[in-house]
Amino acid sequence: MPEWLVLTLAMLAACAVVVVITLVRHRTAPEDEDPSETPDVIEYMTMWIGVVYAIVLGLAIAGVWEARSAAQDHVQAEAVALHEVSERVRVYPADVRDRIRDDVNAYVGHVVTTEWKSMMDHGTVTDRGTEMLQRIREDVTDYEPRNDFEAQAYQPLLDQVTAADQARNARANSTGDTMPGVVWFGLLAGGVVTIGMVFALQIRRTARELILAGLFSALIAFLLFLIWDFDDPYSRGVTASMEPFLALFPQSKG
Repeated sequence: MPEWLVLTLAMLAACAVVVVITLVRHRTAPEDEDPSETPDVIEYMTMWIGVVYAIVLGLAIAGVWEARSAAQDHVQAEAVALHEVSERVRVYPADVRDRIRDDVNAYVGHVVTTEWKSMMDHGTVTDRGTEMLQRIREDVTDYEPRNDFEAQAYQPLLDQVTAADQARNARANSTGDTMPGVVWFGLLAGGVVTIGMVFALQIRRTARELILAGLFSALIAFLLFLIWDFDDPYSRGVTASMEPFLALFPQSKG
């Protein structure tokens, strides 16, 4: 099911629940009930519950967005490091240079065609990708420089391979959900309490109040969906992109 459809259904469901409960409550309310007599303490509590929940939602959205941005940074760092390896080996003999470049291209091709799908479907990187990166490391470390010019390029190449390995490990650790289950429980329970406090204000069945109550519940549903959508940086909605790999290694597209 498309995510935009899930969002639409969730917002419509939240509106429908609030409107139905309001109508049912209005029909079952005592005839002498006066909605204008809501105690001041209830209005005060409703206001502060809404403020606290808004702060929690804001922190949650900031947290998942930061995680998503960090995941994209890991992809960028890995792609740049591998590109530097591919470019810096130009000072090596042709056979060594071509072997390293071929292994780098093979690794990038594996990441964009196979490993990325594994990250999206299973939340893990592949063992094959780990083996291919290890082969690149061995290609670089096993070569013995023959002159000072090659020796000057040797250590920077090792540093770039290490940077790629670190970025890959960070990418692997960024897969899957980032929000703990207890936080989701707090967000969902807080949403129910916040919307429930609307009924404590004894809203009437006027079109204006029903529309405002429905929009309020739809907004909370949208924000919760937004958090869920950002929660897995590589699988849902606005995900981290493999574009850095494709931009630096255009041949990996095919």
